[in-house]
Amino acid sequence: MGRNSVLRTEHSDAELVHDIAANDHAAFERLMRRYNSRLFRVARAILKDDAEAEDAVQDAYLEAYRHIGEFRGQSQVATWLTRIAINQALMRLRRHKRDRVVPFPADGGGTVAAEVVDHKAESPADAALRAEIRSVVESRIDELPPAFRAVFVMRDVEEMSVQETAECLGIPAATVRTRLFRARALLREALTRDVDTATLEVFGFAGQRCDRIIARVLTALRPH
Repeated sequence: MGRNSVLRTEHSDAELVHDIAANDHAAFERLMRRYNSRLFRVARAILKDDAEAEDAVQDAYLEAYRHIGEFRGQSQVATWLTRIAINQALMRLRRHKRDRVVPFPADGGGTVAAEVVDHKAESPADAALRAEIRSVVESRIDELPPAFRAVFVMRDVEEMSVQETAECLGIPAATVRTRLFRARALLREALTRDVDTATLEVFGFAGQRCDRIIARVLTALRPH
């Protein structure tokens, strides 16, 4: 009795799937909230567009709901949902022809740390700086080749295991490791170039500051 109560309180994925199959929309909402971040990030890595990624995730959830009764537990629920989201993103990508992409087969459907910030203690200036840095990193991730980008987001952003990433993308684990290594190297090179360029411009002296200092010195040299 006690053990079953704990399981019901925790709402395991298997329990949620069982309830969803019985048309429990509240259970489906809990499942979506549990995996929204992962599915969006994976879809976004493929599509490079926030709105398109949201649409792909929505379609993935609808597809999952329609076929929830066919889920047999041969893989984790998270993996099953991720494969469906990948398929939806790839179909959307091909439909719009926005990018040339190495297809990711899917059957059935130096780590970037997660943000852990005390927003109450964060000043507006710090928040703006963090947002600007995140924007630069996101733009460089978008520039990665599609196959590398998807693996990077799944492994380093979502912190999925090598095995689960391989299962979701339908590729060998060794390929996941190779693509992640290359993605990290390309991202590091791009960010290093950004830093090197910015370093040349730090504490800029030309312009108004230069004119102001000269004017003050000349003023000081004038006889009273």
